[in-house]
Amino acid sequence: MPIVMERVKAVREMRLVSPRMSTKKIADTPTQYLVTNIPKSDYLLIPSVSSERRKYIPIGFMQPHDMASNLVLIMHDATLYHFGILTSNAHMAWMRTVAGRLEMRYRYSKDIVYNNFIWPDCAPEQKARIEQTAQGILDTRAKYPDDSYADLYDDTAMPFDLRRAHQDNDRAVWEAYGRAWPIGDEAACVARLMKLYQARTSAMEPANSARAAV
Repeated sequence: MPIVMERVKAVREMRLVSPRMSTKKIADTPTQYLVTNIPKSDYLLIPSVSSERRKYIPIGFMQPHDMASNLVLIMHDATLYHFGILTSNAHMAWMRTVAGRLEMRYRYSKDIVYNNFIWPDCAPEQKARIEQTAQGILDTRAKYPDDSYADLYDDTAMPFDLRRAHQDNDRAVWEAYGRAWPIGDEAACVARLMKLYQARTSAMEPANSARAAV
């Protein structure tokens, strides 16, 4: 395949003249990607951009043979508990407050949205309940094999049983946070999450200051 070999040769030459030492080191393997991120088990996929008209970003589990593009985020070794928390209205409320925007569409990011989100301290029975309601969402989705996520998560056309499954999950996550805000009050939810975030970061400040002093 001469055309393919020309491209491989061009990749090698480009890497050899790169100012980055890490790129030069892989010049001898021009048929391999610089970075490979292929999960070996099922993983959770989160779109990096999603419509602002959706109440829930449509996230879900994918299989290892499903290739993730650069337009999504993936979570290795994710469980039903992780899925239940991330798809909950509590996490969606946090996302709507802190995420960036592409025009008006939500722009989910690991650094701003995910890394700063404070997860609940769950008792075992609360975690089991979230796993149960998370599975309920997946089971309900499975009833609609011919519908895309765009159809299922349109806020006007969303099937009633799927909306109810999400509401059950929202309630389970809300209970894990100790019912710390009136259910359905998104502003109060975000205010509570901000207080948790402030408490967590304040607790880290002395250690960070000590390291900086050294």
